[in-house]
Amino acid sequence: MKYDFAVIGAGPAGYIAAKKAASAGKKVLLVEKSKLGGVCLNEGCVPSKTLLQAAKTYYHAKHGAIFGVEVEGVTFDFHKAHAHKNNVMNKMRDGIAGLMKKYRVDVIEGEAKLLPNCQLEINGNTHEATDILLCTGSSPAIPPISGVDLEHVVDSTGILEREVLPNHLVVVGGGVIGCEFACMYASVGVKVTVLEAMSEICPNLDSEVSESLREGLTKKGVSFQLGAKVESISAEKVSYSKESGSYDIESDLVLVATGRRPNIKNLGLEDLGLDIDDRGGVRVDARGATNIPGLWAAGDVTGQAWLAHAASRMAEVVVNNITGRKDHMRYDTMPAVVYTSPEVAVVGLTKEEAEARGTKVKVGRIPMAINARYIAENPDETGFCKVVLEADTRKLIGVHMVGGACSEMIFGATAMLETELREEEIEEIVFPHPTTSEIIKDVFMAVR
Repeated sequence: MKYDFAVIGAGPAGYIAAKKAASAGKKVLLVEKSKLGGVCLNEGCVPSKTLLQAAKTYYHAKHGAIFGVEVEGVTFDFHKAHAHKNNVMNKMRDGIAGLMKKYRVDVIEGEAKLLPNCQLEINGNTHEATDILLCTGSSPAIPPISGVDLEHVVDSTGILEREVLPNHLVVVGGGVIGCEFACMYASVGVKVTVLEAMSEICPNLDSEVSESLREGLTKKGVSFQLGAKVESISAEKVSYSKESGSYDIESDLVLVATGRRPNIKNLGLEDLGLDIDDRGGVRVDARGATNIPGLWAAGDVTGQAWLAHAASRMAEVVVNNITGRKDHMRYDTMPAVVYTSPEVAVVGLTKEEAEARGTKVKVGRIPMAINARYIAENPDETGFCKVVLEADTRKLIGVHMVGGACSEMIFGATAMLETELREEEIEEIVFPHPTTSEIIKDVFMAVR
């Protein structure tokens, strides 16, 4: 069958692209080998954040005395938390299916193989499209550690299937995924140790942010070993080395959270001559176009951003260009969140990144504790808000926050960066009081 637009992968990039193209009048095909919603809905963002919220609710119930809330005999039912998680996932998948039906998108379950001349083979049938969007996502990257294939060793997908709490969880990797699961399990009373090979967790973040996050998680009961290289895993222990020597730590569950890799295998890409970069991602330009006419790519398969909302935006950019609207990606204004307690939310450049580009900057930083709403709702958490401005123009180029509610505030900072607001323009914005978001305006008083 001939289509205007074919999409391979029904994750945050795929279903958004399919809906947007169909609403523009295109005849659209959406192919998914597993479940609608992709990794984010079924194996990542949605289930992990649902379980995180369950853990946070339990923690707040246990530690509500400061608010005058005394709860005796509070328990955590992991099975019920998983049931809630599954219910959320089912509702979201049904929503996507309904959306595809509403916009008359043809959905085929199966594995697609790309053929020359914008053709693809699905379940033994050949289809043709004017344009094809590749958004097959990513999978956990598993390092070659001895014992990594043992039954009690899981990746970020496998741990979501465990409905029994361990006694001691060891997390290999102190990135975003590792920290979120560490926070979740520690919040419900599990002993948690994070082994990170670098000198600090989440090394891609502002250094102050990473340090503050680690301190906050330590207060939650998470133990960190930095500069730790995992040597092997056995049934009872994890062996690692540091500059100070070699160590063993007992564990009955090990989470390997050492990054992800683009899904590019078994798609026929080798025969097409598709340009693949050094990270294993499909190389695209700012519009999402590959080196093959008519073939586009978006999301994790490109090896860029590694965020569900980034994937959706990349898909929007592709469809806009296909339908005649010029558009391009701006990665410097892409927000990112770590859904721990405390939360982390960032957008734009750090001071170090800006200076590395030759930009002179001014920086402002204030503690969250100066905000009345924040200390009323987060009495046991610290945190701060930091802004980075171009020194000459006073244009905002970066916002970095640690603390409760950051995930719901960062969109405002993102809008400021997208519209290239300057300090004096931001000072004219009226924020409602009392709100935690006022911190974004107040921090400019501390710019030096």
